[in-house]
Amino acid sequence: MKELDGKVPPGPMAEKWEHYKSTIPLVSPNNKRRLDVIVVGTGLAGASAAATFGELGYNVKCFTFHDSPRRAHSIAAQGGINAAKNYQNDGDSVHRLFYDTIKGGDYRSREGNVHRLAEVSTAIIDQCVAQGVPFAREYGGLLENRSFGGVQVSRTFYARGQTGQQLLLGAYQALSRQISLGTVEMFNRHEMMDIVTIDGKARGIIARNLLTGKLERYGAHCVVLATGGYGNVYYLSTNAMGCNVSASWRAVRRGAYMANPCFTQIHPTCIPVSGDYQSKLTLMSESLRNDGRVWVPKNKADVEPIRSRKILPSSLKEEDRDYFLERRYPAFGNLVPRDVASRAAKMVCDDGFGVNGTGLAVFLDFDSAIMRYGKSDANAKGMHDADDATIRKFGEAKVAELYGNLFEMYEKITGENPYQTPMMIYPAIHYTMGGLWVDYNLETNIPGLFALGECNFSDHGANRLGASALMQGLADGYFVIPYTIGTFLANDIRTPRIDTNRDEFAASEKSVYDRMIQIMSVKGNQSVENFHRKLGHIMWNYCGMARNAEGLQKAISDVRALREEFYKDVFVPGTENEFNPELEKAYRVADFLEMGELIIRDALNRNESCGGHFREEYQTPEGEALRNDEEYTYVAAWEWTDTKTDPVLHKEELKFEAVELKTRSYK
Repeated sequence: MKELDGKVPPGPMAEKWEHYKSTIPLVSPNNKRRLDVIVVGTGLAGASAAATFGELGYNVKCFTFHDSPRRAHSIAAQGGINAAKNYQNDGDSVHRLFYDTIKGGDYRSREGNVHRLAEVSTAIIDQCVAQGVPFAREYGGLLENRSFGGVQVSRTFYARGQTGQQLLLGAYQALSRQISLGTVEMFNRHEMMDIVTIDGKARGIIARNLLTGKLERYGAHCVVLATGGYGNVYYLSTNAMGCNVSASWRAVRRGAYMANPCFTQIHPTCIPVSGDYQSKLTLMSESLRNDGRVWVPKNKADVEPIRSRKILPSSLKEEDRDYFLERRYPAFGNLVPRDVASRAAKMVCDDGFGVNGTGLAVFLDFDSAIMRYGKSDANAKGMHDADDATIRKFGEAKVAELYGNLFEMYEKITGENPYQTPMMIYPAIHYTMGGLWVDYNLETNIPGLFALGECNFSDHGANRLGASALMQGLADGYFVIPYTIGTFLANDIRTPRIDTNRDEFAASEKSVYDRMIQIMSVKGNQSVENFHRKLGHIMWNYCGMARNAEGLQKAISDVRALREEFYKDVFVPGTENEFNPELEKAYRVADFLEMGELIIRDALNRNESCGGHFREEYQTPEGEALRNDEEYTYVAAWEWTDTKTDPVLHKEELKFEAVELKTRSYK
């Protein structure tokens, strides 16, 4: 086991980043033109990093497996982006954002990285406004804010329910400018298949042209991964079906460490599962919990009539409803963090109060908000004695202004009008806080290999607060990696262009080709989708919202057996040298089958409950997470060797200088 060094600079927490920026090695403009950088991924982190590198003068090669950078999954983020601007004058500050993030992550994140994130958050908003991102505005023209879970201030900037899309379009504009200037060379429909290392340093990638099936070699002085998380290991998640772990896992196979993989986030506001053969789940933005109230029937006698629709939920009297989040957590109410809200929903459903046919759903009700907004608007119009129908009309118009596209999406999927009847929601896999281990420079343990955004582990600990994913992606891409990449490249200004004819490239390409042939040659009887679904069932049942030692041990053996079965009975049609989406899916699922085991092993190793990792053996009498700070205040960084031997655990001890370790409370 190695003790890992996060390389957090010394000095007072509030001064670390500014001082560090002033002292790190720089690369002069003339020398930047000599250096090549590969960026894999074009979401917020990847697009902003590639655009910024191009603007600085580096030669950038940017890769996406999509047909356009605009298809990256960042586009699916709905609710907003956090920044400590204190526009609402409600007591927000950089320190408060820093503290909320540390606390929200259940004290399992690295202080230095989180404080830096809070510092640069303010610059992100200015950057995006300058790009023309259409944030919501107040009547006077100032940017509007709303609240998200786990905080008591309004710091979330938003563009209705389309914030990720609008931010990605801003980053895409910046990227497109650099493409047109020739500083960034864009490779659409190219998937990274392997990292190439030379003398221990990341010097290129092997990519597969997804249209032709051809394997291609690309060299650079360093490689930046911004390829998202691994939530689809659970099969059903809020991620797009194409999201995968393969880029990160190929890096792990080359020696990079995977950190805290068991920290997977369960989002509380998803449309419930509707059938056995559903292929993905739909997220309803956390922003809805600003105005929506979560409840189930208070009395068991009302549950079955609600489920069968013999009585409408809107007809149930107020005193017969259990607003369980408001009851359990009065200080934060419906805006408790995601892990807390998810567990609370699971508990009431486990107790038999679920409101749909499967018993796995709770209500998210906007009736109170509609009437509140409507009455306010009626008063503003001088209609102080307006009737309920008029008030409701005004209120629905206001709610539509705030959340209209989300309500439309819900109605199209479920066939129910959420203005008239409460939404039904249930927790689902959403985000992964774990990821490639990186130091303060966002560099992995492989020199020259960097990881940004959800691809790394660094900022969110055991639970991510809502609206912080977009913040981290743009912070890493625009304001962190452009500085810290110089700590590596400053020593490479005399290194010539990387020759892709070297033996290391040939060996990596051969290993990729051999692996594809191995999968193609099985010629079994089961589809790739069937194996993925089976893996998802194992992961969700034994390593989902609740985990225990017995179930986790069974899950390891089940995943290993499923992996053996995969290589004996998977069927992939077509050939490797052509457009072949089934082959793409096959090698991604093969990686999931290894990543899944690592998630389970990490969960089994961590004998405590914290954030999104909830071990049933470690909970308070009230059912809350019970941490073990004496033994587990560390980052678990796993080294994968092969499928026949157990992975090796390395640790980075977490040190807290600016905050006090204490039990989270939202009551």
